[in-house]
Amino acid sequence: MSQVTATRRESPEDLASGLVGLLRSHAAEVDREARFPAESVKALRESGLWGLTVPTEYGGPGGSLTELTGVAQILASGCLSTAMIWAMHTQQVDSLVRYASPSLTERVLPRIAAGEILLASVTTEAASGGKLTTAGAALVDGEDCLRLHRTAPIVTGGRHADGFLITMRDSADAADNRVTMVYADRVQLECDSADGAWDPLGMRGTHSAGMELRGDLPPDQVIGERGAFRTVAVESQIPLAHLAWSACWLGAARSAYADVIGLLRSRKRPSSLDPASDLVAERLARIRIDLELVSGYLARVTDEITACRAEGRSVDNPATQIHLNVLKVAAAELTFRAVDGLVRLSGLATGYLRTSAIPLERHFRDLRSASLNFSDDRLLKATGGLAVLDRSVRLA
Repeated sequence: MSQVTATRRESPEDLASGLVGLLRSHAAEVDREARFPAESVKALRESGLWGLTVPTEYGGPGGSLTELTGVAQILASGCLSTAMIWAMHTQQVDSLVRYASPSLTERVLPRIAAGEILLASVTTEAASGGKLTTAGAALVDGEDCLRLHRTAPIVTGGRHADGFLITMRDSADAADNRVTMVYADRVQLECDSADGAWDPLGMRGTHSAGMELRGDLPPDQVIGERGAFRTVAVESQIPLAHLAWSACWLGAARSAYADVIGLLRSRKRPSSLDPASDLVAERLARIRIDLELVSGYLARVTDEITACRAEGRSVDNPATQIHLNVLKVAAAELTFRAVDGLVRLSGLATGYLRTSAIPLERHFRDLRSASLNFSDDRLLKATGGLAVLDRSVRLA
């Protein structure tokens, strides 16, 4: 009996909890060497979590959005880079589940459920300025095929991926907002590394280096309708990204907080961590408030998106879009602020040194990226515009 079948009866959260020790054991080395977390990803592929949101008819467990955000938090408590790779893979799975053709889903989803395919997102482009729903490189209609040539400056886990979801301008004559998403299996592409090494401040294990892709694809590998990627983005890519990323950031910050609480309760605590100190108590309280606010808002927005899907309602309305944007911005800002507060609270030796028993320095660097991972500035501008349209001011 396969490991996936044998463990299927465990809850997703239990499966994730069983992997935390392994992820944590490799996290420091992965960060130090800025390398892909191959051991952790292999364990995830074999765990039954790789196809968490794949429907049961395709061999998956048909996991919910609540289970997705719960698993993301748990995995991030072990290794945030690994959790983000899994979260972005799962985001791509959702787009396939909701918008792929029947023939493509039958070919691909069972393989994802079996842990055979790591999906990577190819949506960045140097000329697009980070705008998700525009593209420069154009599809070319060939005889019974779609030809693509695409360069992307950032592809999370791309050099280790087995499949790609790629955004392209629909044709050479199309406007840059007429974007088509396609699925490409790695064996259908020529994959080259783009210029530049991956040596970032944080999130070093995501190995989000650039790639250049070329290939001819069958027409049934278009995701959604041609030129209508915006629908896929609004209904799938953006909601899943904001939910899953926020859950990952919260999981990492929560783990850091738990480590500091454990140290404060131990005999090895530094003198600066005096549990009888009013200043220590106040700082702990403020950090806890930030984590509670992110947790509560994440749960509320997860329920809202779940309800929209269950009732067949679009999320493309001002209030829901505001809630998704607020979640991402708040999670990015408050989880980083929480870890920053923990560094200050713990002091130089415990909070700042890379040799500390608690990896606060790594959490600090990793969570610094949260506000840059699809820029908060761009989301704030969009949210301000949407706020004018939401006359009822429907709060989450």
